[in-house]
Amino acid sequence: MNKNPAWKYLAVVLIVAFGLIYASPNLYQAEPGVQIIGARNAVVDTTILERAKSVLSSADVPIKDIRLNGEKIQVRLASEDDQILAQNVLKADLKDLYPVALADMPTTPGWMQSLGGAPMYLGLDLRGGVHFLMQVDMDAAERKANADYYEDLRKKLREEGVRLSGITQRDNGAIVVRFKTEELREQARGLFARDYPELVATTSENNNSFVLSMQLSEAGVSETRKAALKKNMLAIRNRIDQLGVSEPVIQQQGTDRIVVQLPGVKDPSLAKDILGKTATLQVHLVDEDNQASAARGRVPTGSKRFFFRDSRPIILKSRVLYSGDNIVDASAGFDSQNGGPVVNITLDAKGSAVNSDVTGENINKRMAVVYVETVADTRFDENGDPIIKTREIKEVITAPVIRQQLGKRFQISGLDSSKEANDIALLLRAGSLAAPVYIIEERTVGPSLGAENISKGFKSVLYGFLAVLVFMIVYYRVFGAVASFALMLNLVLIVGVLSLLQATLTLPGVAGLVLTVGMAVDANVLIFERVREEVKNGAPPQSAIHQGYGNAFSTIFDANLTTLIAAFVLFNFGTGPIQGFAITLCIGILTSMLTAIFVSRILVNLFYGNRRLEKLAI
Repeated sequence: MNKNPAWKYLAVVLIVAFGLIYASPNLYQAEPGVQIIGARNAVVDTTILERAKSVLSSADVPIKDIRLNGEKIQVRLASEDDQILAQNVLKADLKDLYPVALADMPTTPGWMQSLGGAPMYLGLDLRGGVHFLMQVDMDAAERKANADYYEDLRKKLREEGVRLSGITQRDNGAIVVRFKTEELREQARGLFARDYPELVATTSENNNSFVLSMQLSEAGVSETRKAALKKNMLAIRNRIDQLGVSEPVIQQQGTDRIVVQLPGVKDPSLAKDILGKTATLQVHLVDEDNQASAARGRVPTGSKRFFFRDSRPIILKSRVLYSGDNIVDASAGFDSQNGGPVVNITLDAKGSAVNSDVTGENINKRMAVVYVETVADTRFDENGDPIIKTREIKEVITAPVIRQQLGKRFQISGLDSSKEANDIALLLRAGSLAAPVYIIEERTVGPSLGAENISKGFKSVLYGFLAVLVFMIVYYRVFGAVASFALMLNLVLIVGVLSLLQATLTLPGVAGLVLTVGMAVDANVLIFERVREEVKNGAPPQSAIHQGYGNAFSTIFDANLTTLIAAFVLFNFGTGPIQGFAITLCIGILTSMLTAIFVSRILVNLFYGNRRLEKLAI
C-alpha cells in the first residue's frame, strides 16, 4: 500500500540534484570587474579582447580572468580600485565605440556555468542604484506623426502630378488640402486611401474650393502611441549602453510610462542628464536673401528666425532637410585643421541622398545645423499626477559655407568643448526619441542600505524557516522531520528556479519567499492532521497514511489554486515590485505542491512502508 516504485526514488534524486546545482551559484561571492560591449554596429571579437589585454597590461592592472562571453568581454579583477582603474584606461583607449561598464563578475565554477547555472540578479533595493519613472509625452508623438504626414502628403501629390490650391495643418493635427475641382479631390482621395489607409478622409466645399481633410484614425493614433513607446524604450536602452551600466532594468509601466533602474550607479546626475534629454539635430538652408530681416524683426513667409549661441539672429528656410532620425552613427573627434572639437556624422541612405542633392545645388551658400532640445517644466496637481509643460530650445551650432558636394559623411564644428561633442555624439548615436520623456520620480538607494536590506531579508527567511522547523519536529515528530526536509528542499528549488530564469530578486521577492515558507508547511499540516484523524477513527497506521495523503490532496490543490490565481492577477495588473512578489509566489506555490505532496509522501513511505506498525509517531 505505501511502497515506492524505483522511478520515484530516481525522481527525488533528480529534483534534489536540480535544486542544488542551480541554487549553489548564489553561494559564490561575486568579484569586481568590468565588461566591454559594442555600441551600434561595433563588433566585440577576439581582436578587441587582445587589445583590452594589452591596454590593461601596459597600465599594470592585474587581471584575474578575461574572456569573450557572447557579445561582450568580461574582465575579473582583484579589487574595486583595480576596477575603477581598468574602466578608466579602457575608456581612454576604446573611446565611445566600445562602452566599458563596471560589473560584478560571478565566480561560479565552470562546470556549473556549462549547465546554465548562474546567480540571481539583485534588484535595486538590495544592491543599491538609481530608479527613474519617466513620462512619455504622447501628445508630442502625435504632433510629430501628423507633421510627418503633412510633408508626405504634399510630396505624394507633387509626385503624382495632382494640382492643389493649398495645404495647411490645423492645431488638432488634421491636414486640410484644397482643390479647384472635385475630380482632383477624388483623385487625391484615392491616392491617399491606397497609400495611407491609417488616415481618415472627410470632404467638404468652402468658397468654391473642394476640401479634403485627412486625420489619423483611432487605430492609427493607438499604433502611433505604441510605436513611440517602443522606440523610446529602445533609444533609452541604447543610451544606457553608451553610459556603460551593466544589468539595467527598462520596463513599460501602463501605456505611457517607462521605469528605468540602474543598479550600482552611485551618482545619478550623468544618467539623468542623458536619459532625460530629447535632443536631435535639424539641418536647414540659410535664407541668404533675407538676412537683413533678422535685424529689422520681419521674417518672410517660408523662413524662420533662429539664434546662434551668442544670441546672434539668423534667418533659415523653414524646411527641414534632414534630422537626427537620418543619423546612423556619430562620434566625437577633433578638427585636423584647427584642432577644435567636432562631431563626425554618418547618414542613412535617405539622409545622404538629400545631403548630396542639396549641397550639390547650393555650392557657396550656407547650411545651418540646429541643435533642438525639449525641456519640461513639471509640477503636480492635488492628486499627485504630473502636469507637464514643454518648450523647445533651438540653437544654431554652426552655419558653414558649402564648399563642395557632401554625401554620407560630414562634420559638425563650432562646439564649445570636447565634453559637449561627446554628449551630442552619444545622444545621436543612441537614436533620437520618438517623443519627449520626463523624469517624474527619482529614487536613489545607497549600497550600504542595499547591504542592510540583504541582511534583513536573509534573517527574515532564516528565522521564519527555523521557527517552522522547530514547531513541526516538536509537534509532529518523525512526520515533522519529513516536512522540514521537504520545506528545506522547497526553498532550494525556489532559489534554483529563480536563478535558472535569471530573475531579479527584490525585497518584495524576499517577502514572497517568507510567505512561501508558511504556505509550504501548511500543506503538510493538512496532510498530517488528516492522518491523525484516521488514526483516531481506528484506521490501521498504514491505511491512515494512505488515506491521509489521498483525502487531503483535493483541499491542498484548491487552496493553492486560488492563491495561484491571485498571484497571476497581481502579475498581470501590478507594477515592477508587485510583479516580483507575484513571480516568487507562483514559483513557491508550484514547488511547495511538489515537495509537500510528492517528495514528503516518498520519504514517509521510505520510512514506514516496509514495516509492520502498531502505532504512528504523529
